[in-house]
Amino acid sequence: MKIRFPEGKRFAFTILDDTDDATLENVRPVYDRLQELGFRTTKTAWPMDCPEGSQEYFAADTLQRADYLEYVRSLIAAGFELASHGATMEPSLRGRTIAGLEFFQREFGFLPRLHANHGQNSENIYWGFERFQSPPIRALVALLRRYPRGRFTGEREESPYYWGDLCREHFDYVRSFTFSGLDMRKHNPEMPYRLKSTPKVAHWFSTTDASNAAIFNKRVHSVSLERLERAGGVCIVSTHLGKGFATEGRLNPEFDTTLRYLAGRPGWYVPVSTLLDHIREQRGAPTLGGIAVFRLELRYLAGQILERPRGGAGKAAVK
Repeated sequence: MKIRFPEGKRFAFTILDDTDDATLENVRPVYDRLQELGFRTTKTAWPMDCPEGSQEYFAADTLQRADYLEYVRSLIAAGFELASHGATMEPSLRGRTIAGLEFFQREFGFLPRLHANHGQNSENIYWGFERFQSPPIRALVALLRRYPRGRFTGEREESPYYWGDLCREHFDYVRSFTFSGLDMRKHNPEMPYRLKSTPKVAHWFSTTDASNAAIFNKRVHSVSLERLERAGGVCIVSTHLGKGFATEGRLNPEFDTTLRYLAGRPGWYVPVSTLLDHIREQRGAPTLGGIAVFRLELRYLAGQILERPRGGAGKAAVK
């Protein structure tokens, strides 16, 4: 089904920014430019500090840093969307997850509508082996031994990391699979969608994977965006705007050029939840049957296997 966009816009483009490596200093120039050019995107943030430390994600700010919190407030006031990436950068027991949600409610007066699982956090919901719901794909994944079984337990009531009830109650959308192509109408045309086998998630959606500035620039450029526009497509790019998009206050030149090009095109540049709401209003949110689930998971798995040898693909495998 072709999606009709408001005000005669011909396609949709937005960004889902995972907060890994994000600091006030390295993301402020990016968001200032996005705001200046008329883009409104979705930013995740970690509400809680990680006192046990994090070997990989230690560089990131959390909302416990007062000036970072105030900057995120200003982004929300300007029309950007705040989303969840878990309570903090390392695994959180149920108590810390609740504390993170309470922080959002207390500091912003609302809870985010959208959640994206983070890396290897144990509270990730339907993650690792459990993200696959089609029996044939599960059998194939078991043979490949690439996705751990039973490591991620956010949906399991017996787990100390359980928060599935809170996910279902508070979040409208949870990120599912990622692909290298831009147009999600090609890779996941049913999104946002439901699954009977994942009752703790209201709606799933998929995105383009571009984990850092180099991969973003490789995948998002004038040629690929022209194709997206001609197709009337829908693009949600999952990336980390703290990874190489700005250095010492200066934007990556290629990224800046792409933003300026996009700003001159007839695209609809709204936050992720706004875009997904719009799609649901036009054609609803289907509950996928077995064949549709099999096809979606096969497309994802094939993309992961084919992309892995290329630069940056290893990082994409956890998305």
